[in-house]
Amino acid sequence: MAKRGETNQVFALEDVDKETNEKIAKKLREVEENSKEIVKREDEKPEEIDPWALPEFKSDAKLWQEMTGKEKVIHVLWTGITKPLLLIGLLYLFICSLSFLSSAFRLLGGRTAGQIFRDSEVLANPVAGLVIGVLATVLVQSSSTSTSIIITMVGEELLTVKQAIPIIMGANIGTSVTNTIVSMGQITDKDEFRRAFAGATIHDMFNWLAVLVLLPIETASGYLYHFTTWMTKRLELTSMNDTNPELLKKITKPFTKFIIQLNKKVITNEATRLKNESASSMLKICKDADKTVIKCGYLFEHLSSWEDWAMGLLLLFISLLILCLCLMFIVKLLHSLLRGSIAKVIRKIVNQDFPGPLSYITGYLAILIGAGLTMLVQSSSIFTSSITPLVGLGIISLERMYPLTLGSNIGTTTTGMLAAIAQDDHLKESLQVALCHLFFNLTAILIFYPMPQMRFPINLAKFLGSTTAKYRWFAIMYLIFMFFVFPAIILALSFTSVIALIVVLVPIILLIITVAIIKTLQAKKPHFLPEKLRNWKFLPEWMRSLAPYDRLFRKMFSICMKIRHPKQDGVEINRA
Repeated sequence: MAKRGETNQVFALEDVDKETNEKIAKKLREVEENSKEIVKREDEKPEEIDPWALPEFKSDAKLWQEMTGKEKVIHVLWTGITKPLLLIGLLYLFICSLSFLSSAFRLLGGRTAGQIFRDSEVLANPVAGLVIGVLATVLVQSSSTSTSIIITMVGEELLTVKQAIPIIMGANIGTSVTNTIVSMGQITDKDEFRRAFAGATIHDMFNWLAVLVLLPIETASGYLYHFTTWMTKRLELTSMNDTNPELLKKITKPFTKFIIQLNKKVITNEATRLKNESASSMLKICKDADKTVIKCGYLFEHLSSWEDWAMGLLLLFISLLILCLCLMFIVKLLHSLLRGSIAKVIRKIVNQDFPGPLSYITGYLAILIGAGLTMLVQSSSIFTSSITPLVGLGIISLERMYPLTLGSNIGTTTTGMLAAIAQDDHLKESLQVALCHLFFNLTAILIFYPMPQMRFPINLAKFLGSTTAKYRWFAIMYLIFMFFVFPAIILALSFTSVIALIVVLVPIILLIITVAIIKTLQAKKPHFLPEKLRNWKFLPEWMRSLAPYDRLFRKMFSICMKIRHPKQDGVEINRA
């Protein structure tokens, strides 16, 4: 009996061992399958999310069929009537704020901008002329104003047409600063800011590339000068006064004139050396039939005892406040209005190409639309600044923004044309400058648009957008350096000597070209490069990345926050 019991125990132990072995084998198979699945996942390339893909618009609103009669009435009154009216009102204030911004910059730097044009020796240098055009346009916040000044100076024989051409090119660059400022209204949302900043800087990139290519060609060959000379010789020209219809300003002027009125001739007088003893301030002075000074009736007239720069700072603060508030509410309203199927339909209409072989002409139609709308509002700044938030929201794609921007560059030349036709003396030379502005933009479009491979501004704008999305402070640094610091340094070197300018500029341009070629090869043909040049890791971090500067800014910010909110260590607070 004992043996039989021992045998049963042995069989029981064998069964237990068999079950345990089966469990272990099962676990091993599961681990093996899991490891194979992990290896398989690692081998598969993860799907990359395109940061430039337009976002999907989702709506949690009730469908029309699900609404009660009361809800339908409220929906129509609020969404169909009130919100669109609010949007129109905000757009009106937004456009007025851009006018106030322009007036503020004129008060702050208008006289300086006019004085910059005086030195004819410096203007003989094409690079100096270019930089003066940039700075003057940034200071007055209007390429229309700066081009009108240049055309007037040509009419007064203070500038030659050849000297005016580089300044006109610079004015093209300076006008794009406004929409770059506007893009910062969406800085709080990373994805929106990426798209908005790229949409704004695509204008900058096109203008800078156009100048880098065409200024040397014009300096060497004078193709714009000779072609426009040939054109004006064959035109029968007659002066026409009152040629400016001021289409948009007819709507905005009643409000802007109630706030401030400026004597814009002061800047032209500064530039043309015309003395005006009564113009101690840029504020407009009204006179009656007997030439007695009377009240004009605008708000800033009560501050006439202030200096121009003080009024300029106050108006700058007010205009930026209105602009930021308008942008914030416009974006929120558009978010609520353009939801779900409505947003999809609008986006499809705006961004879709024509079917079949006609798809190629879609972009050219967008250029014509951009030119037409800019002619209507008579300002490329207003047009591009108005559509920049739409790019941020994902309504307009970056690829569609590009031809619209090119069209605005053409449309803004009409202001110069009208200013030229209004000249009584030297009409031919004045019109020639305006034609140079037009054909400069047309030539640049022919270089950087018809061939998709030549649309470099889009990729450059995407690079800037991605950088600013990662490092928000880069947007402010870009604005300061590209439109103020860099042009000011070049201008200072121009006053020194042409040799100093060449010694500094040529190595910088060669370095930029070299880096661009290497980066292109790294992305597309890395095997053409030596192993060391296939990435930038051989350089110190501060030369190849913005991360060290980001850490520095974050550290400075944290120190400022600690100073502002110091810790009260060791202090006991008795609470009741």
